Amino acid sequence: MKTKPYKQDNSALGYAVGVTLDRFIKSHQSHFPFATGELSQLLRDIALAAKIVSREISRAGLGQVTGAFGATNVQGEEQQKLDVVADIRFTRALTKGGEVCAVVSEEEDEVIDLQNSKGKYVVAIDPLDGSSNIDVNVSIGTIFSIYRRKTPIGSPIQAEDVLQKGSEQVAAGYVLYGSSTMLVYTTGMGVNGFTYEWSLGEFFLSHPLMKTPSVGNIYTINEGLFREMGETIKSYIQQCKEMGYTARYIGSLVADFHRNLLKGGIYLYPSTKKNPNGKIRLLYEANALAFIAEQSGGMATDGKARILDITPKELHQRTPLFIGSESMVKDLGSFYLNL
Repeated sequence: MKTKPYKQDNSALGYAVGVTLDRFIKSHQSHFPFATGELSQLLRDIALAAKIVSREISRAGLGQVTGAFGATNVQGEEQQKLDVVADIRFTRALTKGGEVCAVVSEEEDEVIDLQNSKGKYVVAIDPLDGSSNIDVNVSIGTIFSIYRRKTPIGSPIQAEDVLQKGSEQVAAGYVLYGSSTMLVYTTGMGVNGFTYEWSLGEFFLSHPLMKTPSVGNIYTINEGLFREMGETIKSYIQQCKEMGYTARYIGSLVADFHRNLLKGGIYLYPSTKKNPNGKIRLLYEANALAFIAEQSGGMATDGKARILDITPKELHQRTPLFIGSESMVKDLGSFYLNL
């Protein structure tokens, strides 16, 4: 009987078929000779924690982990039960992974010193952004930034190890917990997205080399704060309406950013009367998303300067954030006259 060699046809599925996150990381770690595998292991640790958090979220309604925890975080925001769960899961994974010396978390007042004298990296993380939406089953996410520590290994953690510009990130990403769970990250060589396959327990490359459209027609802003906004933003929103742009606002930063990344658009959280310095946290929200935005062809600014060029002065520093498609951010800049 004649036989012929098997030839898989991936034309309809794309080359991402079969490429797991672990395999992808291994094939690209040679791009970071200075890291000798530590950065790759760190990304795996984050992916592991994301799987666990994804599981906790999926069964939140049955596991009595919805609702408020009964405390407030350093931001003055009421902690949700899943905020605490996610914070514990990610901190534990980063501790056991052994590559991190310190963690900055939205849920903790101070830097978490992991007492790891050999750790080369500092991770800044919002363990569960938008967690108040859990009770109504809306998409939420995790945002993370990775920095190399500046002081010698073995020495005590210093402010300079933690308070670094976004331009000094070695990697950044987010996890979106929605209709499917996705991990999107960059190490400065493009943006790649991985979708979690529950039955196999693996993240698979589903969105290689993601590029955001340079032109979009979605504007994302909480218009409930319209009266508290400055005249510049009010004028820009009015222009968006006159141009027939579509308003889309979920209220979960990761979900709003992810949609605009794929479809083209601009996310706006300006300064307001209540929050004159803005509301988005610079170190573990704005920096990570700005890095991803730029690596995918977009832009990010606080209305005065490039987000990645801002030097943080404190752990939980806030900033206005305007991020998304290049042409839309530049158009906004024409209102500020200095971008």
